[in-house]
Amino acid sequence: HGSGPSLVGRKEIDRWRKETSKPYGVYGITFPGVYSNDPKVAVTASPLDIEILSNARFAFFRDSISLDFAKANGVTSPVMGFCPDGAFAVDLRNEKAAIDFLKTHGLEEGKFMCVIPRQRFTPYWEIPSKKTAFDEVKNARNEAMREHDNSPLREAIIAVVRETQMKILICPEDETQVKLGKEILFDKLPEDVKSKVVWRDRYWITDEAVSTYIRSAGLFGLEMHSPIMCIGNGVPALVGRFFEQTSKGVMWKDIGLSDWLFDMDNE
Repeated sequence: HGSGPSLVGRKEIDRWRKETSKPYGVYGITFPGVYSNDPKVAVTASPLDIEILSNARFAFFRDSISLDFAKANGVTSPVMGFCPDGAFAVDLRNEKAAIDFLKTHGLEEGKFMCVIPRQRFTPYWEIPSKKTAFDEVKNARNEAMREHDNSPLREAIIAVVRETQMKILICPEDETQVKLGKEILFDKLPEDVKSKVVWRDRYWITDEAVSTYIRSAGLFGLEMHSPIMCIGNGVPALVGRFFEQTSKGVMWKDIGLSDWLFDMDNE
């Protein structure tokens, strides 16, 4: 079972162990990874998850809070510990696409920073292919916190442009962030700053994204896996986190980057 936001393959593992009686292991998950929308609600783990993890030959977690939670809730796999998210090892590349994009938009290698906005909940209902029903509760939370969470990114963009020679690339990690980047970041920037900011107007996939990140001076924003892929390739990356994203951001502390982790729920 590879890296994931929770034990997402529980059904497959349960079937595997029942039908084959062969060993299995779990690598690099956040646990339990599914939290209530209300921070006051106690975090719990399902008995099935605890049983599956306890019977695994090894159970590794991608953040120390998950590891501690598993131990405290009775997980007894013989080998338990911390291990990095699998995305640290991503080595996909699309050099031509990245180079062409940078050239077209006047971005020079090492002279621009990447920025990724985010909402509290990914609005999957905005992606036609997902066929996800509109969620009124999640949408209301997004509306209430969108400015709160993303205005610090705008302020950082302004500071970088006005105080350094760097340009900025506003880019997405998921498809819904293309529109979000324009509406919450680019459109609200002062005119003198906009001239040095590029808004990526279409989605990309991992190979082109990584080939772009490795040519940047660094990345900051409210996502997790783009920073992971940056750090995995030696590029500095700051992470902004909030409650709805569970405990996975704590991995930045676990790998020694606590100064680069920002809690957006607290000043």
